[in-house]
Amino acid sequence: MDQIYTHFTSEVKKMEKYNTLNLRKFLMPELVFGNSSRHLTGNFCKNFNVEKVILVTDKGIEKTQILNDIKTSLENSNIDYVVFSNVSPNPRDYEIMEGTDLFLRENCDAIVALGGGSPMDCAKGIGIVSQNGGHILDYEGINQIPTTLPPMVFIPTTAGTSSDVSQFSIILDTKELNKIAIVSKVVIPDIALVDPETTLSMDSYLTACTGMDALTHAIEAFVSITNSPITDLHALKAIETVNTILPLIPADPQNIELREKIMFASLEAGLAFSNAMLGAVHAMAHSLGGYLDLPHGECNSILLEHVLNYNFKEAEDRYKQIARTMQLNIKGLNSLEIKSLLFNHIQSLKRNLGITNSLQDIGVKPSDIQILSKKAKNDACLLTNPRNANIKDIEVIYGEAL
Repeated sequence: MDQIYTHFTSEVKKMEKYNTLNLRKFLMPELVFGNSSRHLTGNFCKNFNVEKVILVTDKGIEKTQILNDIKTSLENSNIDYVVFSNVSPNPRDYEIMEGTDLFLRENCDAIVALGGGSPMDCAKGIGIVSQNGGHILDYEGINQIPTTLPPMVFIPTTAGTSSDVSQFSIILDTKELNKIAIVSKVVIPDIALVDPETTLSMDSYLTACTGMDALTHAIEAFVSITNSPITDLHALKAIETVNTILPLIPADPQNIELREKIMFASLEAGLAFSNAMLGAVHAMAHSLGGYLDLPHGECNSILLEHVLNYNFKEAEDRYKQIARTMQLNIKGLNSLEIKSLLFNHIQSLKRNLGITNSLQDIGVKPSDIQILSKKAKNDACLLTNPRNANIKDIEVIYGEAL
């Protein structure tokens, strides 16, 4: 773990140097955004001369018409497929290995992922191991994948995780009870079919948590030490849209225009964080999700304003811009007042969405905090946080969110 963390640190320092030199690198897949774009799955697979795909999803999506739509699209293009749906909300290392065995056994030559972040991250893991061998945990770190992956077509069904456009794959190490981060341009899908209609089946709480995940992506990307004018553009637009549109969805959950706007905000937040990286919210949420198997979006939601409170003095101008983007009147306010206004606004936004849990409410005990903090300190996302945090700092933040 120490060697991996040292490698992460080295890579981030390189990125900081590039920022100083005004060099920019922006990675993204080919995108098709719009209602019914999921029906193009077979067409794009056919363009890759695919014969058989592994269709990675989860048990919930497996019961929906959306999966049937993807199957029909593949069948209409005369492409064979096998379904792998044994994916947990926090995808396990052994699930990646099980999916890889199926991929190889069935002689698949492409991957289609349908679902939220878990099926998509699992699909990336299957692609990694099927082409490179070994175990998925061998690839933790930045740029550790030597061989390109099979063609990958991703269809997200939640508006928040953005694995369909990012160079991240987050996998649960079941032995260490820790989430590992695999970061590489190799895991960016070839095609992202971003279809807002797929989000209509989400319940209100999942909609809220995934929407707050998108907001967290955008905020952390904007204050990241490796931000850039390109990522700022996407991050601020995502913040503006989520802040304005997400509160409207609970009262009108079948409104496709609202769903389109939130899906687009999630897309923009994903483009921002995939290229600017993240921060302490995600480092701490990964620790929670790995150790206690808690929902990622909910963990981010609970931690967001507490990390903001810690970071504010090191990125004051950027948080002020976030406040203005969220249409908060900060004219004449001093720094402490602006921080308090932004903190309270995020809490109010969550409360109006029905997100009222503390960490204690979702099962975190005071005795967990020391272990969680040690794990979070070694998370790659912490390296691009605007303020350096030691274990004691992280313990305090967890305690405030408890």
